[in-house]
Amino acid sequence: MTLGDANGTPTVLVVEDEQHLADLYTDYLADRYRVETAYSGEEGIAMLSPDVDVVLLDRRMPVVSGNEVLAEIEEQGYPCRVAMVTAVNPDFDIIEMRVDDYLVKPVTREDLREVVERLHKIAAYNEQLQELTSQKLKRNVLQVEKTQAELESSERYRRLQSEIADIEKNVDALAAELDVEKEDLRL
Repeated sequence: MTLGDANGTPTVLVVEDEQHLADLYTDYLADRYRVETAYSGEEGIAMLSPDVDVVLLDRRMPVVSGNEVLAEIEEQGYPCRVAMVTAVNPDFDIIEMRVDDYLVKPVTREDLREVVERLHKIAAYNEQLQELTSQKLKRNVLQVEKTQAELESSERYRRLQSEIADIEKNVDALAAELDVEKEDLRL
């Protein structure tokens, strides 16, 4: 996952067939995020790319539905996070959907900003956790294969240990932020 452009700004793809809503959602987010807007499911599919971090997806659209856009995201293996933003009340079918959040219209500016921020943090958390696991595996291999004296004399090993500590701090900080948000959502 790209986790934002070169400046760390997440790219959000709004896929909404009601043009006034698509434009409104884009206006809600454009001051904080790089926003691309698709006015149909077909356009949304055409605009998908690995650079998209978050997709805000209407579920009920003519010709190509949000469910079909979601299936394309899954089929192509795009690493984006997806929130359905729809007038369709959720039912048990959402259990099988690969969506990270589900908002029922009408939604506010704050609703959209909060969901994009939360999904971006989840993506960052997952990326950091994956990096942490990779670095710890390397450290573990070295600890099995090298003597303690070799480990202690290696600058590269010390850098690896330092990287692991930094990543752990980042993971812990993101986890704490996400837990706070979960608590806020329960209220």
